[in-house]
Amino acid sequence: MRNIGFLVYTDFNILDLAGPLAAFDVPRRAMHPAPYRLTTFSEHGGRVMSSCGLAVETVKPPRRLDTLIVAGGNGPFEARRSTPLIELLRRSARQARRVASVCTGAFLLAEARLLDGRRATTHWMDANQLARSFPKVRVERDQIFVRDGPVWTSGGMSAGIDLAIALIEDDLGPEAARVTARELVVYHRRVGGQSQFSALLEMQPATDRMRRALEYAREHLDERLSVERLAATVHVSARQFSRLFVRATGETPAKAVERLRTEVAHTRVAGTTASFEVIARQVGFASAERMRRAFLRLYGQPPQAVRRIAR
Repeated sequence: MRNIGFLVYTDFNILDLAGPLAAFDVPRRAMHPAPYRLTTFSEHGGRVMSSCGLAVETVKPPRRLDTLIVAGGNGPFEARRSTPLIELLRRSARQARRVASVCTGAFLLAEARLLDGRRATTHWMDANQLARSFPKVRVERDQIFVRDGPVWTSGGMSAGIDLAIALIEDDLGPEAARVTARELVVYHRRVGGQSQFSALLEMQPATDRMRRALEYAREHLDERLSVERLAATVHVSARQFSRLFVRATGETPAKAVERLRTEVAHTRVAGTTASFEVIARQVGFASAERMRRAFLRLYGQPPQAVRRIAR
């Protein structure tokens, strides 16, 4: 039985704890004998207040852990100044087989020098600060999660669930990970190389009209999406639509549609065994080669590499 220990402290984010904790609880309940023991601990034990005002009961630091997971939130920016907490983190990490952080928990790992010389990620809004504060850390700014040897780091709060599922797969195999993902109603694999934020969220047009056009495009990716067709959905001319779209999103309609297609294709490349030609047709690319070039522009790697990482 592996002891999975979650380290919390004042002002941690409750989802950074609850999401991964719920993920590990699925195989703990479903498998016999149970593969995991789950422990939530703090520097002194007792009740610890999260940033949302919900208190969590914790135990004192366990003597030995298989996996140490550090929660994030607003708390790390103050907690990293606590010498006793950082010393506790170092001691716990030395005793653990692997170490992980959720979101800004990476700042505590970095303060403990556990990320020196390693690749790591954190919430995209805090990645530049992590890089400035800890120049020995090789920060990857928009990854869902990053594994560098025995050290795992994840992006924003929900990425902690992706991280936990990946850790479960590392321990128990892909079927246990799939069962966990199905019960939690999340993707089995949003692979580590995938961006933390979607194209729709990143473009975030200010007007309802342009949002409707993007949503229409997302729902009809397998069809021809000319500027004229998108303009017709919001009842403006093609010329006016192009001008309004660039103003609202910073991108041309053609570029935005390509990004949407590439994002959906990325999920299918990583999560299915369908051929690249089939996936390209499903999302509206003229050919697998066109899809490959789009992957290189957006992700810096071809579909073959994405599938290889996912497996």
